[in-house]
Amino acid sequence: MAVPLDPHLAVVGSINADLVVRVARLPGPGETVVGGDLARLAGGKGANQAAAAARLGVRTAMVGAVGDDETGSWLVGELSSAGVDVSRVARCARPTGTALITVDDRGENVIVVAPGANGDVNPSNVALEDFDVVLAQLEIPPAVVDEVSRRARALVLNVAPSARVDPITLGRCAVVIANEIEVASLDLASLAHCVVTLGARGAVHYRYGREVARAPALPVEPVDTVGAGDVFCAAYATQYACGVEAREALRFATAAGSLATRAPGARGALPTRTEVEAWLARAS
Repeated sequence: MAVPLDPHLAVVGSINADLVVRVARLPGPGETVVGGDLARLAGGKGANQAAAAARLGVRTAMVGAVGDDETGSWLVGELSSAGVDVSRVARCARPTGTALITVDDRGENVIVVAPGANGDVNPSNVALEDFDVVLAQLEIPPAVVDEVSRRARALVLNVAPSARVDPITLGRCAVVIANEIEVASLDLASLAHCVVTLGARGAVHYRYGREVARAPALPVEPVDTVGAGDVFCAAYATQYACGVEAREALRFATAAGSLATRAPGARGALPTRTEVEAWLARAS
């Protein structure tokens, strides 16, 4: 693909309010545990990725939907403050999406999402073809993901949360990003480019099932892993949009994802490009 001098990225995806409670340990099935104070934070995989991409210095537009409620107004304002173009975020009658998140003392988490307005995301009137790269996830309806795959010049698809995706849709993607659980539903041999994140062990890039690049994670003591995967996806998409080769894009994205775990919340520690490059320079 031609390398744009000033890449333009669109993120088509979810916008949620995250309701977060910290606990000493995650509860087991049927168990109740007592946690700390409830926090309301800006979230949603799509919005997190858009905010992260903008923080990394790439022109970023959000394509999504929120409810016609106070929470929706707050979330759109948060995205705008992060430098994201929110002119393509729609308002609808359904309530704004909400995620219920529990985080333990090790930084591990469990998440339940009530999609709400995210079920009404409609990119039909958005000129996706005008963007160098489109980044999407699976917290929006499958039909929307398929439409984006048909219209985008280059689609980076994060197959999260785990769900079956039509192989034809996957075949249209420039890059598919999955974690160790999500990759189990994929046929790696059929994908031109698939990036698999391995948590504290970094990430691997496969081309038609063959490993072509690997990058370790940074030695960061995690405070909260919520949103780290979203930062990884955003960082990889920005590098892809800039025409960076696979190995370097993987190193950059892995470093960005590691740095994102340094503070509570999905957007508590979004790194800048300068921060990522400085860490990579020290690690070399």
